[in-house]
Amino acid sequence: MTAKHHGYALLAAIAALVVGVSAAIYVSVASRDGAGSGSRSAGNTVAVGPGPGNAAPVSTGVWVGAWAAAPAGGEPGTDTDGMAGRTVRNVVHTGVGGTSARITLSNLYGSGPLSVTHATLAVAAADDSAAADPATLRRLTFGGSTTVVVPAGGQAVSDAVAVAVPHDADMLVSTYSPTSAGPVTYHPRARQTSYVAAGESTEDVTGATFTSTSLYWRYLTALDVLSNEADGTVVAFGDSITDGVTSTAGENRRWPDVLAGRLRTALTTGGSADGDIPRYGVVNAGISGNRVLVDDPLRGASGLHRFDRDVLDRTNVKAVVIDLGINDILRDPNPAGPQAIVTGLRTLVDRAHARGVRVVGATLTPFRGHRGYTDARERVRQSVNAAIRAGDLFDEVVDFDKALRDPYDPRSLRSEYDSGDHLHPSDRGYRTMARTLDLSELAGPAAPARL
Repeated sequence: MTAKHHGYALLAAIAALVVGVSAAIYVSVASRDGAGSGSRSAGNTVAVGPGPGNAAPVSTGVWVGAWAAAPAGGEPGTDTDGMAGRTVRNVVHTGVGGTSARITLSNLYGSGPLSVTHATLAVAAADDSAAADPATLRRLTFGGSTTVVVPAGGQAVSDAVAVAVPHDADMLVSTYSPTSAGPVTYHPRARQTSYVAAGESTEDVTGATFTSTSLYWRYLTALDVLSNEADGTVVAFGDSITDGVTSTAGENRRWPDVLAGRLRTALTTGGSADGDIPRYGVVNAGISGNRVLVDDPLRGASGLHRFDRDVLDRTNVKAVVIDLGINDILRDPNPAGPQAIVTGLRTLVDRAHARGVRVVGATLTPFRGHRGYTDARERVRQSVNAAIRAGDLFDEVVDFDKALRDPYDPRSLRSEYDSGDHLHPSDRGYRTMARTLDLSELAGPAAPARL
């Protein structure tokens, strides 16, 4: 077992002791999102927990996002059989820990009802493994039942379950569906190995039945925790650069992962250099190829169409970092002019402010040398960045462009920050992005909504 997982085990043991001491005292979780901004009030949400007889341990914490992924589309090749008769074991990595957990399952792109008859959650026993720590395995229920039927286009939220969830840890979420719902709602660029077993294997702690691997996250779109480590959630909203498609697989080196680590470290060490540090968990809402203005069946709904679902309806959301727009420039044969992109971004800001969510906007990073580069597209990027830097669009600005660009050729990424395709950052580039963000800028009120 790695040193990291020895740490998982210690944290899990300590948290389990706390849960055990207070296990005799329970309170119901009264609402889906505690006191947070996110309401999860969209239509076709079913099984909003807790159900009858389900309760969470007493805690002074709040519900926050520990992990999330934005549904990007229907998985190719699953139109007929879906994942019928198989168990999906998603591996996800937590940004914050807690004493209780709940999940969200999505059937957004399904053509029929998704029946889930068994679901479990557990702390992973080791890196890159389908094995679970048996002491942490929990059966999940939905409205008090072990079975949930998620309508096509809808989602389901599980009841809260008492379990010690460490921060910076891998969690296993397993679901079994006996029948097909049509296309599997998925997130294709997970940069994390998950697993599949034939038949019902949700309670297999050895992982032996999980003989197939997957580079996708299927059905699962959120893991929330009842936490004393955080008071709210910050959402990273963007495209493949936020999705971290060129980061090292299995190592959690996307810039939102690094940001989550910075927030934890700053709070642990005092963080005086960063000013007033908010107690936030970080969740990732990046979709590779995503645009502000245009829907794409392979790259998700546009930023305008998915912002409420992937940002505002997240649990206890307090702030969002928006890094979106480069694909509006790259993927259109006649690139959208800067004004259309800026207007789209302003619309997102207005929606966030109407819900009291603070918005940090990121400048668009260089891409000279990429196959889509042209001087005309570079001029659009520069114009968008000028509008972002002007200061009247977002509450705060993080200048990713300045942080990553080559000082001798500002149209290009610095070589050490370039993954090799001249568009996406390397691990070092992602780390620099996260370190560029002033943590104190995530805190504070949002600007008043425009009338």
